[in-house]
Amino acid sequence: MNKKVLMIAGVAMTALLGGCANTTALEESVANLGNKVDQLSAEVSSLKSDHAKMSADINDATAAALVGVAEAERANARIDNIATSYKK
Repeated sequence: MNKKVLMIAGVAMTALLGGCANTTALEESVANLGNKVDQLSAEVSSLKSDHAKMSADINDATAAALVGVAEAERANARIDNIATSYKK
């Protein structure tokens, strides 16, 4: 039983050391992932900028709509005053 454990441990260590020998592929993979992270960071930054512009446009549109509603209410009030003061 003890020999099996030692043999399994030896095979595992051999596989582990053999896997660590090929570091160039690992370095290339890490470099590729780093480039992808940089691209995604740039894209997120661009999307944040677009979001800020859209938020500002929405706020401007909301303010303009509120001004329009206030003007419409004022015009309706004037029309109501004209209609109530008109006598035949």
